[in-house]
Amino acid sequence: MTVERIGPPTVAGEREMLRAFLDYHRATLEWKCEGLSDEDLRRRSMPPSTLSLLGLVRHMAEVERTWFRRVIGKEDVPLVWSDEGDYQAAYDATGATRAEAFAAWREEVEHSRRIEREAESLDVTAYQPRWEQEVSLRLVMLHLIHEYARHNGHADFLREGVDGTVGA
Repeated sequence: MTVERIGPPTVAGEREMLRAFLDYHRATLEWKCEGLSDEDLRRRSMPPSTLSLLGLVRHMAEVERTWFRRVIGKEDVPLVWSDEGDYQAAYDATGATRAEAFAAWREEVEHSRRIEREAESLDVTAYQPRWEQEVSLRLVMLHLIHEYARHNGHADFLREGVDGTVGA
């Protein structure tokens, strides 16, 4: 499977632009993992860090789930990999597989897209308990773009360490 990365438009409305940038960063993470075995995807960066490409995919599934389903969608769902609400658990990809990690991530991305599409506007707000304040859908989308951009930088280094592949 070849990952299709479509660059964001240079001129568009705010919502379309945010959507496009978020999808571009989602595709970038997937692209960084393309063609690697489960073992390669679980390879850690450097001791003592447990950071791996598969751990990043699992983490971003939790991020998507938390911000779109739990916050904006107000769904009472647990984290994917931790019943105790431990966000760090997703990073531990020991024994994890591409199939389970990407299935969970893709499912959360689809939920996120649905919730965003169904929202009346970017001004829709919901309570974020960890921040103890209201947040808008606009902030959530910008926050996810930030999260993906930051972690895609990590993914660049991780992929280069696995097989020498570089490039954004």
